[in-house]
This record gives sequence, C-alpha cells and structure tokens, in this order.
Amino acid sequence: MNHHTKVLAIVTNHGVEQDELLVPVRHLRDDGVHVDIAAPSRDDIRTLVGDEQPGETVEPTHTLDEVDAADYDLLLVPGGTLNADALRTHRKAVDLVLAFTTSGRPVAAICHGPWLLVESGVVYGKELTSYPSLRTDLANAGANWTDAALVTDDENGWRLITSRTPADLDQFLRGIDAALKVRAATADRG
Repeated sequence: MNHHTKVLAIVTNHGVEQDELLVPVRHLRDDGVHVDIAAPSRDDIRTLVGDEQPGETVEPTHTLDEVDAADYDLLLVPGGTLNADALRTHRKAVDLVLAFTTSGRPVAAICHGPWLLVESGVVYGKELTSYPSLRTDLANAGANWTDAALVTDDENGWRLITSRTPADLDQFLRGIDAALKVRAATADRG
C-alpha cells in the first residue's frame, strides 16, 4: 500500500465486536495504511467479545462529527449487535456512508455492520452477506443476500465488501486489501 492510503472505521463507544474492529485496524496499520477510528464521543470505545464479554478498550482518534469522508479511501463498518444497532441511529454515521457511496469509494462491513447500510438506503441491487439474522432486513432493503465468507460487489458504482462473522476475518481482510489496491491504482493513474 502507498503511505497515502487512509481508512476510516466508524463505531459507537460501546458494543463493537472486538476482533471486527481491531483485526482489520491492526492489519491495515501493519501494512502502512493510516487508520482513523471515529465514534460518537471521545470516550473510550469499549469492545465486546461475542456480544457479551468485555474486550479491549480502544481510544477513538476522532468523533463522528470531526471526520470528513473526503479524506479517506475506504469506510470500515465493524459489527457487534449493540454497536451496529446504535450506530444506525446516528445521522452522521448515515451521512458518512452516503458520502462514500455517492463518490464511488469502497465500504467494508462485517457481521451486523450492514444494518447501517440498510439505514443509509444504499444496499438496493447489491449482492452482500452479513450475520445471518440480518438476512430479512437486507432482502427487504433490496439487497441480494448470499451465505459466503466474502462477498464483493461493484454494482451502482461503488465497491461493497461484506463478511458474516469474525470467523471470516481472513477473507474480509483480503477483500479490503484488494479494494485498496484497486483504489490506489486508479488514484495513481489520475
């Protein structure tokens, strides 16, 4: 990756699934990607493991209101039931999704993360996956739900990368890496 690549992860301050946030963040940072983590407040982000056990505590780099979507190459939306359910009630989180998708930049969402995409109205016509309990919500929003470890879809002019659970993280990371490579290649030509 070139050192100019920037990724934005958006979460709430409580309830994000630990590995769905920290595994991609550490992987990308190890690759030289600049990763910011935005939450509704500057308070610590308290992650959970399996939606129940307390996980690692993470300091956000920004609040949701402080970030500008235009600064980033990819949006990361981790899951965790509490996190994803609360995140979709934040207008700024919805606005960030819309800013990425309307400008043709990739969005990567895992597990319950696609709930935010339903709220944002951007999944119509997209093939994707998620935690299985979201299948009906996603189908009702016009998406084509598939049970696979990684689904990448370029429909409607932007790339969506989705996975089901933390067990799919290896594939999810490959999907993110591929999207960033495509984006870097495009940027280098422009």
